[in-house]
Amino acid sequence: MEKRKRLGDILVDSGLVSTNEVETTVRTKGSKKLGEALIEAGLLTEDELLKVLERQLGIPRVHLRSYPIDEKAAKTVTREFAERNQLLILERKGDRLRAAMVDPMDYFVLDDLRMATGFAIEPVIASKKEINDAIETYYNRHVADLQAVGEEQGTADNMIADDESEAPIIRMVNQALITGLKKKASDIHIDPHEKKVVLRSRIDGVMYTERAWSKEHQNAVTARVKIMADLNITETRLPQDGRVKVTLDGTPADLRISTMPTVFGEKIVIRILDMEEAVKEVEELNFSKANAEAFHKLIDRPAGMILITGPTGSGKTTTLYAALNRRNTEEANVITAEDPVEYQLPGINQVQVKPSIGLDFAKGLRSILRQDPDVIMVGEIRDTETAEIAVRASLTGHLVFSTIHTNSALATIPRLVDMGVEPYLVMSSLSGIVSQRLVRRICPSCAASYTPTKVEQETLAERKITADRLYKGEGCPQCNDTGYKGRMAIHELLVIDDRIRGMVLNQEPHSRVRDYLQEKGMLFLMDDGFTKVIKGETTMEEIYRVAADDM
Repeated sequence: MEKRKRLGDILVDSGLVSTNEVETTVRTKGSKKLGEALIEAGLLTEDELLKVLERQLGIPRVHLRSYPIDEKAAKTVTREFAERNQLLILERKGDRLRAAMVDPMDYFVLDDLRMATGFAIEPVIASKKEINDAIETYYNRHVADLQAVGEEQGTADNMIADDESEAPIIRMVNQALITGLKKKASDIHIDPHEKKVVLRSRIDGVMYTERAWSKEHQNAVTARVKIMADLNITETRLPQDGRVKVTLDGTPADLRISTMPTVFGEKIVIRILDMEEAVKEVEELNFSKANAEAFHKLIDRPAGMILITGPTGSGKTTTLYAALNRRNTEEANVITAEDPVEYQLPGINQVQVKPSIGLDFAKGLRSILRQDPDVIMVGEIRDTETAEIAVRASLTGHLVFSTIHTNSALATIPRLVDMGVEPYLVMSSLSGIVSQRLVRRICPSCAASYTPTKVEQETLAERKITADRLYKGEGCPQCNDTGYKGRMAIHELLVIDDRIRGMVLNQEPHSRVRDYLQEKGMLFLMDDGFTKVIKGETTMEEIYRVAADDM
């Protein structure tokens, strides 16, 4: 009979721990398993343990988030059995069950599993966190129903089905949406692969893999999502777009659904627009005190043009809506032209731009000017015609808000000139430009201070900032072990004054204009970011990630 090798011997043979460390841990571990006790003692990491077991025992390691798990097979054993023994049944192959285990060398558990199921067991290795997350996903006793609201009621009633054969697919889709809503995901991606379908979420601007489904579920899941959004389920060759409003435990959300054909089937992206987070006050936009005061003064002007710039997903729409909300009073006629209208704001006349029928931004803006507006918002300045109309509208007594894609506030001026607008018109109309980025917040539950490195101190010193301590998140269940929870904005606000107008019209170098702004005390993106770093709100890495082009 083959002798079973113990975990302690394998770890000693691999050189990760000494015999003395193993013996000491065995004496003090109590009811804990040896591997768990060694990890808690800091003698090795879970990743090191899994790699050694995989190499020494020849047992494959799996990543459960990207592994298509058979939900029926997973429930071969009870949730209590799975939690107690830290395992998950992945699939059934004939008379064998493949089981993911934290400790595949626990022969007592293997024997118990064999006796309980009557199947031969093929163990694989997975991390403790992945197994616990998968147990929570696949043994979820109750998945709340999504309820339709508003105009889409008739379509989304199908979300609660009578046909039992459809119920599992409905539960799968509902659970994906509910998990996304609870995790504050901005987008849910359903990605078809050759042999599986992967569910991913974008949380705080970063993509995470949630789970994988069997390929056999792909068509049913795609049809289910299309039915929700009232799309054509028989059309698989062309992209489609739809929208549905739902509520979860009283929380309303607007889902924008997009499908796109790929070589392995239709990819689906579901954008989640949380209506409770839709409109913020200017005070909630994370402006520094000086920038907040300057921005308030810009918004309160009777005329002029205020531009918000930044890449896609940098919070420009949120800033625009906050500014519009401040001007949304009985005394003002506020009209917008948007593509698409992301949030519906009471008291504001919002126009949905439809280029397919000839209603583009330029045409919409011309129509708005005949509607006696006080405040105008144009979703984006994309072409010369729109830019010229927006500029002339601001010069004829209207306050105009819009967005434009540039890397910095200062780069916006030459961008407008390059689009064909006369420099004197640009400088006469512009009141101010806000450039912004979104950075992840340090998780308050696991925030910890540390001494900044020499490189960090030198970087801060270049901006005339000093700090003895900086902060980072160590990772905890509340932030899914990322160290971050939620996002905040960093800004640079350029207020156009006569001196800047003169310098631009005289074609003075960009560097000289920047030097003047620094002398004036303007906070550039990096300055605002580092100020928030020393306050313990975000990290140096986040500022480097989003604002490296400002260095």
